Amino acid sequence: MDKYIIEGQRPLTGEVYISGSKNAALAIIPAALLIEGKCRIEDVPDIGDVRILDEILTYLGAKVSYTDDRNTIEIDSSCLNNWAAPYEMAKKLRASYYLLGGLLGRFGRAEVSFPGGCDFGSRPIDQHIKGLEALGVKIEIEHGIIKAEAKKLVGCKIYLDVVSVGATINLMLAAVRAEGTTIIENAAKEPHIVDVANFLNAMGANVKGAGTDIIRVMGVSTLRGGATHAIIPDQIEAGTFMIAAAATDGDIVVRNIIPKHMEPLTAKLLEMNIEVRQNGDWIRVISHGGIQKANIKTLPYPGYPTDLHPPAAVLLCRAAGTSMITETIYDNRFHYVDELQRMGAGIRVDGRVAVIEGASELTGAPIKAHDLRAGAALVIAGLIARGTTEVHNIGYIDRGYENLDVKLRSLGASITRVSDDC
Repeated sequence: MDKYIIEGQRPLTGEVYISGSKNAALAIIPAALLIEGKCRIEDVPDIGDVRILDEILTYLGAKVSYTDDRNTIEIDSSCLNNWAAPYEMAKKLRASYYLLGGLLGRFGRAEVSFPGGCDFGSRPIDQHIKGLEALGVKIEIEHGIIKAEAKKLVGCKIYLDVVSVGATINLMLAAVRAEGTTIIENAAKEPHIVDVANFLNAMGANVKGAGTDIIRVMGVSTLRGGATHAIIPDQIEAGTFMIAAAATDGDIVVRNIIPKHMEPLTAKLLEMNIEVRQNGDWIRVISHGGIQKANIKTLPYPGYPTDLHPPAAVLLCRAAGTSMITETIYDNRFHYVDELQRMGAGIRVDGRVAVIEGASELTGAPIKAHDLRAGAALVIAGLIARGTTEVHNIGYIDRGYENLDVKLRSLGASITRVSDDC
């Protein structure tokens, strides 16, 4: 595994172009299994999780090909011949559970390992199972494998006990080819849910209400191929660069974004005395110093996103006064805290709350990423720290950020990727 070496205290300036949404891509690619034909997906981020998912689709019998830049993918699922995802591949991904909905819709059967991905503590899939069983799926769990089978998928009304992005998407996928109408109540509203629905509708599905808390899916017998869909910009990558600009006293124009999706973060940056300008498909973030304290509470969209919790913690290390971040989505998203403390941050955790004493100077140190978003936060910490920072375990970062070091260097950062001999 490689590592990053970062020389800190250089303001970031210039323009950066945001890649397609990781979360949308990881749901739309399994959705292609429902199509008995070809589809073309543009603006796919070239990241580790997408590469693993493509390998899984190839194993299942799909034909997957890329353009030269690896940002456009063509998938032909007409020769799909397998409904059992390979265990060793599927367990590496949190998003592997979307294979359940895609394969059930196509074959009425699916075998997928329990999802893997980053460790944020307990992330149960009980809402997925509850919803699929309501659609007529019989589910058995054997040796870490979810075995699902339905003689016939039948539309019904499903109420999610908790707002779940994953369950909302998975049930949409399964319901697309169910008989009758499925109504998903208390559905999640994230932008990538809308993007998945748009993709499905482009292929002949009938999904209405995505982006609201009630989604209606009128089942169809088949989905047609031949359509092209462009994935929405990645709001978390965009937010990471916006926070990096603020933290380094920089001036960055973040292009290829949907400003509406960034409003929860934009509101907090303004509260912290950071200048934000926007127009069309770009946002400019300018930091003049004098960052003010703020309190943040992560919530489902349109609330503040949990994936931007760790980067925000680094930014608040520079703020005057005491700030707090309350994590309501995952019960253990604080792996980054020990690493920031090694760099001199005044931060402690009390239950689900990170208490941050700002205005402390960070000092470069060897630190280790324990998950994707924590890894991005540690990179930002290295950018503002005095001296040299080594960020290990950057394979986590590769899972969700396309060419992060290249983009940062284009903005003036001193960041180098080298082989990690540790």
